[in-house]
Amino acid sequence: MPPTDDSVLTSFHAVIPAGGAGTRLWPLSRASRPKFLLDLDGSGRSLLQQTWDRLVDLIPAERIHVVTGTAHAGAIGEQLPDLTSLIVEPSPRDSMPAIGLAAAIIGAGDPDAIIGSFAADHVIDDQIAFAEAIQQAAAVARHGLISTIGITPSGPSTAFGYIEAGALLEVDGATSARSIVRFVEKPDEATAAAYVADGNHSWNGGMFVVRTQVLLDHLARLQPGLHDGLTRIAAAWHQSDRQEVLDEVWPSLTRIAIDHAIAEPVSLEGGMAMVPGSFSWDDLGDFAALQDIGVTPAPGTVFIDADGLTIAEDGTTIAVVGLHDVIVVRTPDATLVTTREHAQRVKDVVSALKDRGRDDLV
Repeated sequence: MPPTDDSVLTSFHAVIPAGGAGTRLWPLSRASRPKFLLDLDGSGRSLLQQTWDRLVDLIPAERIHVVTGTAHAGAIGEQLPDLTSLIVEPSPRDSMPAIGLAAAIIGAGDPDAIIGSFAADHVIDDQIAFAEAIQQAAAVARHGLISTIGITPSGPSTAFGYIEAGALLEVDGATSARSIVRFVEKPDEATAAAYVADGNHSWNGGMFVVRTQVLLDHLARLQPGLHDGLTRIAAAWHQSDRQEVLDEVWPSLTRIAIDHAIAEPVSLEGGMAMVPGSFSWDDLGDFAALQDIGVTPAPGTVFIDADGLTIAEDGTTIAVVGLHDVIVVRTPDATLVTTREHAQRVKDVVSALKDRGRDDLV
């Protein structure tokens, strides 16, 4: 249900950057059908649709904005028939230009807006806990800080970045908010185990909540050229020369992630806070992650002294004998065989196919 007028989410807008090909999930995920458009967990809804469902439960549909490339705009429109704000970027420039453009456009129409950015391809299992975290993050954002959701680790994963939390903050409506000491890149196994044991580290889920003007002010200070380009595009967004300005300015924008452009430097200045998220979360970064969320082998699979994950898009019967932790994925035009241990290396197959000129397979 949309919040009441006195809710902390009254001026809250959600931004969903929908990009990337999900190369570690090849051959299911391709450039023409990236993972956010796929139903990977068997729920009957694509990852993008699940993201939409979580957000439309909190705010009206007209305050949900999707940023994507030209190649996927049509498919997104088909999957989200109630979407009213689709921002189409001419080419990929990473997450900061995508989120920054949405912030500039939203802020021009709603100066008090708070935005939250949410990846299109994550799985979250507890809507109540998710809503509570977003409400606290929005309360923090009202006080001028950038807030992020720190996911409580279920184990010492080396597949995710981490957030080291500091002291509790005194913020009305956000009793769990803590300062951020630093963001940490993906660690090795021993370091990850130490992080989980100390209780001060959370997984970095890449969710950021901030007042639009605060974000744009940081951007003007830290990435002035990018800020100027985005504000120029936003000023023309509802004008007749929108496409002309977009085509002229967009290719010149710095390609950079929001983590590097804003989150990391601002956290070192004390301008960020972390709200803990006590819900199960996964970014489905590889086939091992699909196993972790409970995806079962394809119907008809024959395991003899073997175990693992099998997926057969074309209905092929897969038999595995004498192999453990195996991953076999079959589509009409490709077959992948790997192990859970090497699931992260599937992206190398995509690179090898590109080197061979097999763009039809990527």
